[in-house]
Amino acid sequence: MNNQQTRALVRIREMILQGKLSAGHRVAEAPLAERLGMSRTPIRQALPVLAQEGLLVEHETRGYVVKKISTADILDAIDLRGLIEGLAARRVAERGASRALCNELRLCLTDGDLIFSKGHIEASDEALYADMNARFHNLIVREARSPMIEQTLERNARIPFVGPQAVAFDNTNLDRMYDMLLYAHRQHHYIVEAIERGEGARVEALMREHANPVKDSLNLPGIRAAQRPANPPLTVVGRNSG
Repeated sequence: MNNQQTRALVRIREMILQGKLSAGHRVAEAPLAERLGMSRTPIRQALPVLAQEGLLVEHETRGYVVKKISTADILDAIDLRGLIEGLAARRVAERGASRALCNELRLCLTDGDLIFSKGHIEASDEALYADMNARFHNLIVREARSPMIEQTLERNARIPFVGPQAVAFDNTNLDRMYDMLLYAHRQHHYIVEAIERGEGARVEALMREHANPVKDSLNLPGIRAAQRPANPPLTVVGRNSG
């Protein structure tokens, strides 16, 4: 996926999340390209991907239209993703992670650390974080070597904003996004540490908890993010791998 296509994906996700493209709205290449200040080619490439993510649906005569999004379905799917990825991470930890996996996960951590090293985030960091986050989660899932887990997560990711690549920044409050995503990336560090130590129960619990920042970052109706601290302490989980 090239940079222009990635940029188109994240910008259109933002527009849908922020209500700038409402349910039933026709998504046409030319107006979107003009609105986003880019050519039609990356828009054309992005639309089928967004349809696979469950954000758009094909229409017989109108190309793509924005799909109606149920907040309850999104929250349930995010929780389900945490449960399934927790199972995958536990299997990897208890089986023993390969050196190659640990090296790749450490590269993800380094890439994430670079994003946050400047003490703030910018709109241009969205695609970088989304790419790093997707690589991180996909590495763990693939290492579990379970077709059932992979297929279940693939189906679950058809619910909008649920897949690890479906990051959407709130560009009106980047300080808040910085706090939440930095907290989520610190969780990445703890997850890698638990995998390397073979701590199955701990990494499973960490992966399940890791779903909560996803809910907060979306700022969807029905999520009382404002009642939670922006940077809550991590839950201490026992270090046994039983």
